Amino acid sequence: MDCVYKDPTAPVEARVKDLLSRMTLLEKIGQMTQIERSVASAAAIRDRLIGSVLSGGGSKPFENAKSGDWADMIDGFQKGALETRLGIPIFYGVDAVHGNNNVYGTTIFPHNIGLGATRDADLTRKIGEVTAIEVRASGAHYAFAPCVAVTRDPRWGRSYESYSEDTEVVRKMTSLVTGLQGQPPKGHPKGYPFLAGRKNVLASAKHFVGDGGTDKGTNEGNTITSYEDLERIHLAPYLDCLSQGVCSVMASYSSWNGRKLHTDHYLLTEVLKNKLGFMGFIISDWEALDRLYVPHGSNYRQSILSTINAGIDMVMVPFRYELFLDEFLSLVESGAILMSRIDDAVERILRVKFVAGLFEYPLTDLSLLELVGCKAHRELAREAVRKSLVLLKNGKDGTKPLLPLDKKAKRILVTGTHADNLGFQCGGWTITWEGTTGRITEGTTILDAIKAAVEDEAEVIYELNPTPETFSGQDFSFAIVAVGEGPYVESGGDDLELKIPFNGSELVNLVADKVPTLMILVTGRPLVLEPQLLEKIDALVVAWLPGSEGRGVTDVVFGDYAFEGRLPVTWFSSVDKLPIHAGENSSDTLFPFGFGLSC
Repeated sequence: MDCVYKDPTAPVEARVKDLLSRMTLLEKIGQMTQIERSVASAAAIRDRLIGSVLSGGGSKPFENAKSGDWADMIDGFQKGALETRLGIPIFYGVDAVHGNNNVYGTTIFPHNIGLGATRDADLTRKIGEVTAIEVRASGAHYAFAPCVAVTRDPRWGRSYESYSEDTEVVRKMTSLVTGLQGQPPKGHPKGYPFLAGRKNVLASAKHFVGDGGTDKGTNEGNTITSYEDLERIHLAPYLDCLSQGVCSVMASYSSWNGRKLHTDHYLLTEVLKNKLGFMGFIISDWEALDRLYVPHGSNYRQSILSTINAGIDMVMVPFRYELFLDEFLSLVESGAILMSRIDDAVERILRVKFVAGLFEYPLTDLSLLELVGCKAHRELAREAVRKSLVLLKNGKDGTKPLLPLDKKAKRILVTGTHADNLGFQCGGWTITWEGTTGRITEGTTILDAIKAAVEDEAEVIYELNPTPETFSGQDFSFAIVAVGEGPYVESGGDDLELKIPFNGSELVNLVADKVPTLMILVTGRPLVLEPQLLEKIDALVVAWLPGSEGRGVTDVVFGDYAFEGRLPVTWFSSVDKLPIHAGENSSDTLFPFGFGLSC
């Protein structure tokens, strides 16, 4: 072949070197640019030489678009890239953080905090494999996952995106990287990107670094700690990701001792690239350049200069790409950004594109579509749900345990905001960015699952908001009350009070006064549990944010499977005791890290 970079048998580094030598400055800075689907077109990608496209949270081709519709859209963008002079394909990125969660009809897995409760690295790896297949079926190549933050304060609005407060648990669950990308061969060099094949996707370890340790759990806040503690607590999981060949690392919006991570040359370049030997690419977070100064979006030229020179290789622009490219070009031409920095970034991006086989297989493998949301995938999600459930109480005052529940019970009351609400079960990052209420996708609610689990003679009575009249003349065997948090994401989830929303505690108290009660708490983090409420209820199960497969809940509460989950975080006694972690004053703890009953 006349072009080494077009030869699939040539070594990756030779292909990178050859292609880089053929590229103009405009082609190089285009590769460093990731733009949003809503402003993208085949023509824009072709004319401005764009290197990557993404969907922001909830950004989709149209309402209820399925995987095939996504594939059509993404392949259309790809054809624009293939029409460029050098034919460098794009990769398309999505927030596939608990399944391919933007897309209607996919399998939605429990959020990370639930997986942390399982302590099951092999299960998490399998979830990565399924997620990768469902992402590739939609045409996308790149998942912005896993979040390997170590959450140190439940007031943080992204607590549910973290596997645990414990670094070792988080390290264990980085197995998601191998699930998404495939298993590197023995002897694969640490830090060198890897992708096994067309059923795998690029992973992105995020958010580098310390995002779970901000003061008072403030999202995008300041992590105040020594380098030694930053390394020991927050940096350690990235070593495991690098050893699995993670293709990219996403920088954090947060700061370390007042220094914005996106402009921190020491951590991005000296530590991650030079000391740790990372050879993939570092990507910015969404509109991170716009967030560096107040007001939002000001000093844009300086923001480009400081982030690129700090070591960011690809910028998630996502909208103002014309301005970004023009300012970027000017900065390079003026000498403020050196060509050596540009070449380093583009080398890294091209390396990943060659490793991923994009030049050979740029378009969607449509044979994968039949696997999206299939029974085997949903059964894996159901297994994850049942392994994630944590039993915090079973039985009142040393009397007979309530669980497992009797499938043949005469009359069962089911109530609560979360009993029949798939959107609440799935939480944020599901179909829309923030998540929403109702039948947002295909799946099984807790109520659906209860009806499927009980025997024919059992009568299930569902009332969203029971009143005292509900109990008049009704002889309920027991009640299942599902309450918890509504969906939220990022700063919208920051919460200094951590009370159960929607008057959940009041509802539980009302029901527990009348009927033996199982409380199911659907939540992304520990919430306030008043002593009076704990005393009244007969059993308490934390279901976290279980996703689309509610039958995983009933599998366990009706006794087909045992409880296995253990708390991935310490359950505080009161918010004024926060932050509190494993091994600290037990008098400040309602339930310790690792707690979980069996029955």
